[in-house]
Amino acid sequence: MHDKARILIVTPEVTYLPEEMGSCAGYSAKAGGLADVSAALISSLFDLNCDVHVAIPDYHSIYHDYSTQRHDLQIEKIRQSLNEERIHFAVDRAFLYKKKVYSGDSTKNLMVSLAFQREVINNIIPRVKPDIIHCNDWMTGLIPAMARQYNIPCLFSIHNIHTMTSTLAEIEDRGIDAASFWQWLYFQQPPESYEQSRISNRVDFLCSGVFSAHYVNTVSPSFLQEIVENRHAFVAPELQAELAHKWEAECATGILNAPEPEFNPAVDNRIEFNYGPKNHRSMKQKNKISFQDTVGLEQNPNVPLFFWPSRLDPVQKGCQLLSQIMYHTISRYWETGIQIVSVADGPYYKTFRDIAGFHGLRHRIAILRFDEEISHQAFAASDFVFMPSSFEPCGLPQIIGAIYGSLPIAFDTGGLHDTVTLLDPAKGSGNGFVFTVHDTQGLNWAIDRAMDFFALDPNEKETQIRRIMIDSVTEFNHSRCAQNYINLYEKMLQRPFLVWPGKDTV
Repeated sequence: MHDKARILIVTPEVTYLPEEMGSCAGYSAKAGGLADVSAALISSLFDLNCDVHVAIPDYHSIYHDYSTQRHDLQIEKIRQSLNEERIHFAVDRAFLYKKKVYSGDSTKNLMVSLAFQREVINNIIPRVKPDIIHCNDWMTGLIPAMARQYNIPCLFSIHNIHTMTSTLAEIEDRGIDAASFWQWLYFQQPPESYEQSRISNRVDFLCSGVFSAHYVNTVSPSFLQEIVENRHAFVAPELQAELAHKWEAECATGILNAPEPEFNPAVDNRIEFNYGPKNHRSMKQKNKISFQDTVGLEQNPNVPLFFWPSRLDPVQKGCQLLSQIMYHTISRYWETGIQIVSVADGPYYKTFRDIAGFHGLRHRIAILRFDEEISHQAFAASDFVFMPSSFEPCGLPQIIGAIYGSLPIAFDTGGLHDTVTLLDPAKGSGNGFVFTVHDTQGLNWAIDRAMDFFALDPNEKETQIRRIMIDSVTEFNHSRCAQNYINLYEKMLQRPFLVWPGKDTV
């Protein structure tokens, strides 16, 4: 990227920021994967010497709570060390004292979004004078329209398809001069005029971001294609149409996420025994014994261990499929000593617990609440990772599993399609077990293929897992992900745009 091109990344959540940018380790405001992806991209761009800036809400209470939990961090130290030339806080009471990024109250979430975007539009963008703006998800959906007003190239990234709506009147009451860029907003009804639309014609934030951005990306190529081809009934027709228009104009793409660098068994400080592709066989057995002791499973390094790593959400994650076959899977493979562990929260947590308890299988099935450290240990101890999502914008556990030598069992959709291919030991290809019909028979089939692999000669298994671990680290990393974004920024900067008054040309 041209060394004078200034990038402003606008994100409502982030896990950490590089210490060299002025932040301390431990700075965190996270609700989901967007925080991890934002942090990783910012860090990679910074490492590549890009002129990267960040606009984030000042979640004072969240940062304080986080530092209190860590004991070794103090909020004063975090805030005093921030480099205001790179990290730009949006300050407003709407989020200053929030305990988490999003709440169950949609009205409060909307107020946070409007306050954040007001500060970015009115103060941060004029101060930074960016050459390119990179917005993320619905909470930043008005900013691309403002970028159109000044003809600043703007990338809009879709991490999930949730959206909110508001009226021009409400937006303007919160201090955003939407009248100056209203024609670039997406209204629920085609607008006849500004005055006609101001009071009752609601603006869709996510669709506005897609409609007005110069370029749009999803977090996997296949998920974008699925939306464009209208293969998901839950995607709003308006969003599908706008993404299709961007696709047809060659202004939409998919860029796969990558897991954090800390998700590597060679350097992971949360696991008992570190290992790499060359010694995974013995070290995973040691991790398995330690993990089994920790979670109360029978201690045996030679049994197949299956790991559920994702939110227990039946709408997306497919946990209902596993719940329907969990007992029968344990029964069918009883003689192998098969074990299942879930480290996740969500609606099906109680269902999973009840299955293990009712059948007296808690020595074979461990159901735990989500815990970051236990989750890392489960990746290091397990042989297989469940990812039977009915849809998946990207997904990271299947990638992390492959890096740790825990092979994914995945439904063929979205980001799973882009990252998991059917393992064929004879050809030395593939990295997991893929099923194409989203039902219990499909999941059963994939589990059977995983067990067939587990029964192979240990030396053959070792060869395949070593190959998969090496390929995964090479292919799924932040440097490659960041380079894809840089290439996209470069492509966008070839479009004409207005340079901020007083700023050197790019």
